[in-house]
Amino acid sequence: MRALLDENMPKALVRLFAPEVEAWTVQQRGWGGLKNGRLLTAASAEFDALITTDQGIPHQQNLSQYAIGIVLMEARSNRIEDLAPLVPEAKARIGSVAPGTVLRVHETGGPAAG
Repeated sequence: MRALLDENMPKALVRLFAPEVEAWTVQQRGWGGLKNGRLLTAASAEFDALITTDQGIPHQQNLSQYAIGIVLMEARSNRIEDLAPLVPEAKARIGSVAPGTVLRVHETGGPAAG
């Protein structure tokens, strides 16, 4: 499973997803500054999932046109301290996110499809 961490995600999360998930950051791929549509197009060619905290992506994009799933991590903030507790559940479920769909991982109750 290959996943791309959105620009709003802490780089330190890469190591927390390993070894089960091969995670890269937007910056590592040289895609910093790409807007969501262009980023999703580029990422679809190389990755199975985009991991993000951007609550707007499901509402701003027609996700069904992309060959990538979205893992939306819903925490108090995008700081590593708030996101790290969500990583085990995200890793366990990331393989089930289908292209064009959103898998929500919540800080208080585990993930829900959305």
